[in-house]
Amino acid sequence: MADLDALKQKYAGVIASLQKFAPYGATLDAVDLDGEKLHIKGSVPSRVILERVWDEIKKADPTYADLHHEITNTGGDTQAYTIKSGDTLGAISQLFYATASKYTQIAQANNISDPNKIQAGATLQLPVIT
Repeated sequence: MADLDALKQKYAGVIASLQKFAPYGATLDAVDLDGEKLHIKGSVPSRVILERVWDEIKKADPTYADLHHEITNTGGDTQAYTIKSGDTLGAISQLFYATASKYTQIAQANNISDPNKIQAGATLQLPVIT
């Protein structure tokens, strides 16, 4: 019989990723057993966030043979993000792409000529970057 706690620990990064993106519209609806597999059910608001969740699944187990996931994208490809005071494009890139180096692609996608000059309160459309 599958050990729920062991599987939750193995896929802790997936669970944490869905929880981390909750302020941006992600949900974690269920974490339980489905036979011998861990069942994770949730939703994400964009492909941008879905890619981060997939990164965590592949980190835990590239074959994810012991995982039954129902993680649906309820939105489109891009992710809206409202800039907060103190934000940088590098920090936003780190959050959504797991690396600060994608800040130039964020700037290009949003027609920002100077990545060092962003305004709190402005909304960015974060693109899918592969």
